[in-house]
Amino acid sequence: MPHTQSPGREPTLSVFDAVVILVGIVVGIGIFRTPSLVAAHVESEAAFIAVWVAGGVVTLVGALCYAELAAAHPHAGGEYHFLSRAYGRPVAMLFGWARGTVIQTGAIAGVAFVLGDYAARALPAGPHGPALYAALAVIVLTGVNVAGTFQGKTLQIAVTILEIAAILAIIAFGLSGTATPPVPPAETAPAQAAGLGMAMIFVLLTYGGWNEASYLTGELRDAQRSIPRVLLAGTAFIVALYVLVNLALLMVLGLEGLRASPAVAADMMQRVAGPAGAGLVTAAIVVAAVSTLNATIFTGARTCAAMAEDITVLARLGRWSGRGRTPANGLLAQGAIALALVGLGAVTQDGFRTMVDYTAPVFWAFLLLVGIALFVLRRREPRRVLPYRVPLYPLTPLLFCLTCLYMLHASIAYTGMGALAGLAVVAAGTPLLLFRRREEGKPDATLPAGKAALSRPTR
Repeated sequence: MPHTQSPGREPTLSVFDAVVILVGIVVGIGIFRTPSLVAAHVESEAAFIAVWVAGGVVTLVGALCYAELAAAHPHAGGEYHFLSRAYGRPVAMLFGWARGTVIQTGAIAGVAFVLGDYAARALPAGPHGPALYAALAVIVLTGVNVAGTFQGKTLQIAVTILEIAAILAIIAFGLSGTATPPVPPAETAPAQAAGLGMAMIFVLLTYGGWNEASYLTGELRDAQRSIPRVLLAGTAFIVALYVLVNLALLMVLGLEGLRASPAVAADMMQRVAGPAGAGLVTAAIVVAAVSTLNATIFTGARTCAAMAEDITVLARLGRWSGRGRTPANGLLAQGAIALALVGLGAVTQDGFRTMVDYTAPVFWAFLLLVGIALFVLRRREPRRVLPYRVPLYPLTPLLFCLTCLYMLHASIAYTGMGALAGLAVVAAGTPLLLFRRREEGKPDATLPAGKAALSRPTR
């Protein structure tokens, strides 16, 4: 059902509720896959931990900027609303297209590959086992959502608790376990800009999702005062959790062990707790991966439906199933794109990394636009009351924008052909703006119906 922020709706989320949701969104299965990729692009254990700390600092800076935007412009549309107010509806619509064709479908395929990596360890299925499990997961969960079945709140909370419990177990076993015997490192050149750039891409991918808190402002009590607390408390907790889990992994596996492992959590638990511990963590990760994948499929199809309401040539994607009350056509289109991306990843050396290449430039380009929007809106609306002001303005948002600009450069310069493919898909959507619906009497800053669905749980 199309959805707009209703003035009569009573906000129901407390700060604690929103922090729990934010942590559930951000703490995804990426933390069980990216440490090995980060380790492959740094030269020392100190550098490995340093990039995770640096990623946490960047995330906190970004959260400060989003806190001002979300407090000054509370709306269920989140980033879509910020971009629409700052640049007009065409830019915001292009953002919606990017989420529906690159960011969201790339995330679905990436999550599916992580699930496939761990499922293939539990039940081997040949050299292409991870890709087969990934494709099967996309097909089954798309079918489930077409039928109208989706995760309830209780299930989502339970799976989030399971995932956090698995991470806490890794931290506890890793910090109290026996360190791995040192492995003579292979001779490597000092880390270059390309290596550190790629390491930061994977680190910030894992931290990704903190910005989704901006979509909670429509349901948050006293949103203007509460959203900064949600962003800062939730982000600080996530940073501490990620630094500790990577320290634990490093203590047990060492840098070389991390580089060699596509399933770091299972390998670490195998060393400190034996096969039973490894099996338990693998099962928890697979369940969490299914949860994340299902939620990503669910919200992504709403993006397709929302875009269809604004672009006439996509009208069929906006049709909802009367029986299942789901955007069935949008789900099928999204599933087809995600399967094509799984196929692309299957013929590459690392399907998950290919999906990172595909999505990263587009993600950072739009995040940069959101950062610049803070400057634009302050200048355009000098008399607007700001319940929360980013500290050290303009230095803090400038640092955030420069970071986004560097990450955009790194994600184009240091990645493969997947990066160019992602940018090409976004560019291909530009002509669709010629077919956008024009609504008389509605300013571009007003969120179109259905854009509340433009959110992506991660990574």
